[in-house]
Amino acid sequence: MRPSVLTSKFVLIVLAACLAVIPAAALPGLLDGKVFIGDAGEKGKPADEKDDVITFQDGMFHSKVCDQWGYSKGAYRATAEGDVITFETETVSPKDGRLVWKGTVKGDSLEGVFTHYRKPWLLRRNPAPIEHWVKAKLKP
Repeated sequence: MRPSVLTSKFVLIVLAACLAVIPAAALPGLLDGKVFIGDAGEKGKPADEKDDVITFQDGMFHSKVCDQWGYSKGAYRATAEGDVITFETETVSPKDGRLVWKGTVKGDSLEGVFTHYRKPWLLRRNPAPIEHWVKAKLKP
């Protein structure tokens, strides 16, 4: 039995409606090749890290200033909505803990936050996470 034109149109309308409510999928490498220079600091405080080099390359995020604490690069996820790209990543240090980054890129500006989940140790068995801000500009 052959479906009617009305049934086919109904199916297309339902499919289009479903696709409209599904959030944008993360695109691999959406920010690849971009390098930003910026500052970061603990939330509510002035910058304590200046001129950090933040790089997106081959699907990986890297913060140069975090090298001193042994943080690795982290695979990033990014989505685009209009002229804003939203990204998330996590970087890990075997000795210091982990950083969870969330931010946006609009034009030549990067803004976001990262939360430092410090590694527990003898005198600090359950350390509270520390939220930081980051602001950077695209490297010319």
